[in-house]
Amino acid sequence: MLINFSNHPSDKWTDDQKNCAIALYGEVKDLPFPVVPTGAGKTEIITMADNLIDRIIAMKAEIQEEEAFAVMAQGEFTLTYAVVNRLRKLGITALSAVTERISTEEVVNGEVRKTAIFRFAGFREYA
Repeated sequence: MLINFSNHPSDKWTDDQKNCAIALYGEVKDLPFPVVPTGAGKTEIITMADNLIDRIIAMKAEIQEEEAFAVMAQGEFTLTYAVVNRLRKLGITALSAVTERISTEEVVNGEVRKTAIFRFAGFREYA
């Protein structure tokens, strides 16, 4: 199982990303990344991370011991960092999606408009 812990629901992923996730992990389950209040301090981030780890462990308990399991964690940086560190201490693989950014710029009526396309290129384990 791959837990998609991000603000990007897996039903909106490209076919390439979905197919890669299914080939590697069998299924994808979404765990929406929460809104992190701008005024949140270290204590709030720690509490949020601990609560999320509890949810991830509960999701992991749903699968067989020998099944592949990982968490793709992408979102607000401080909470992502806290969750990834906890996952690694538990021996749970933490991943990020790798994308190639293709951007173009054009000037329309004196304004620069930038368009970016993100092409999925795989998953990378947090180092």
